[in-house]
Amino acid sequence: MADRQALDEVVRFTSDLIRIDTTNRGGGDCRERPAAEYAAARLAEAGLEPTLLERTTGRTNVVARIEGTDPSADALLLHGHLDVVPAEAGDWSVHPFSGEVRDGVVWGRGAVDMKNMDAMILAVVRDWARSGFRPRRDLVVAFTADEEASAEDGSGFLADRHPELFEGCTEGISESGAFTFHDGAGRQIYPIAAGERGTSWLKLTAHGRAGHGSKVNRDNAVTRLAAAVARIGAHEWPLRLTPTVRAALAGLADVYGLEVDLDDPRDIDGLLAKLGPAASLVEATLRNSSNPTMLNAGYKVNVIPGQAVAHVDGRCVPGGEEEFARTLDELTGPDVEWEFEHREVALQAPVDSPTYARMRAAVQEFAPEGHVVPYCMSGGTDAKQFSRLGITGYGFAPLKLPEGFDYQALFHGVDERVPVEALHFGVQVLDRFLRTA
Repeated sequence: MADRQALDEVVRFTSDLIRIDTTNRGGGDCRERPAAEYAAARLAEAGLEPTLLERTTGRTNVVARIEGTDPSADALLLHGHLDVVPAEAGDWSVHPFSGEVRDGVVWGRGAVDMKNMDAMILAVVRDWARSGFRPRRDLVVAFTADEEASAEDGSGFLADRHPELFEGCTEGISESGAFTFHDGAGRQIYPIAAGERGTSWLKLTAHGRAGHGSKVNRDNAVTRLAAAVARIGAHEWPLRLTPTVRAALAGLADVYGLEVDLDDPRDIDGLLAKLGPAASLVEATLRNSSNPTMLNAGYKVNVIPGQAVAHVDGRCVPGGEEEFARTLDELTGPDVEWEFEHREVALQAPVDSPTYARMRAAVQEFAPEGHVVPYCMSGGTDAKQFSRLGITGYGFAPLKLPEGFDYQALFHGVDERVPVEALHFGVQVLDRFLRTA
């Protein structure tokens, strides 16, 4: 079990990392190096030999390997990103880069996404160094840049240019799993991520005939684009159950003592209605999605532009990519072109694996009242890039959260924060899992 120093350090490391502003505004506007150097120094103090790697100056990644006792065992990757999304200080109760600890809570951008997990990894590794413990399998620790944008300077760069650092890794764990979900009726659910929808960010372009705003114009690019965007936003995507989502629905049905025929869409709709708030754990991953997010056209109110552009955040369930592309062709029609601006694969991980069973057991040891279920993430993580190396990814960043603490809303949200006790729980569960992994 992790010692008292590890519990103190996970709080301090979370706070320290938050104070290092690693805001990723996209387009290369970020500098993770100070946070990377901080993490590397903590690893070096534990006797490891971290490597710092950059594709672009200032966009720094850290990789270190802990040798296990069984050279024949597959290695396990622990990874967390160092960058965070922007935060507007005026909207926050506490400055987003203060790292302030107030009333038993650590405040700041990155408190849940995901400097908390970075700090957990550092605290566990250092605890092992003090006690002399060595894991059974090699562990590769990676702190990455650029996850909140394209990952080209982070996990994509590492996977493409430095695959040798991950030799032997067959599985990995990272963010967004094993947190407490309170269903409002006294149940505590701990979802462990075993899949991710694929990323399909789109650019739509409509061309037309430029002209005076007072004239009749049947070739208006804005009109064409607006019609396509409206069709895309209103489209009802069909149900597509993947193995991970089927397992999630079955697990939730078991928690609630409900019978469900997962081959009958009407039964699934009925189950979601009975799950109440817990339906939010699965409803976004039952199908593909396409949400228009940006529009850009024109430069003056009385001028009809010759071109209009929109962007759409598309997400695909595993196996849904062909349907997604075919449907976009139909929805955009002949007058609007579309292309992928950023595309990453959907992922699935087995929920009957020994690794999943060990994660479940670690959570249940410290939260025996909890119900552990698998789930699929609606968004994506660095696991997508590491999957290029044949690494199967799980979301496992354990946190025990109080009722009323809306963990999911704090991702990229205002007043992001994490309770100190949640960090302590996370260190204990992560330590227990990794000792048995």
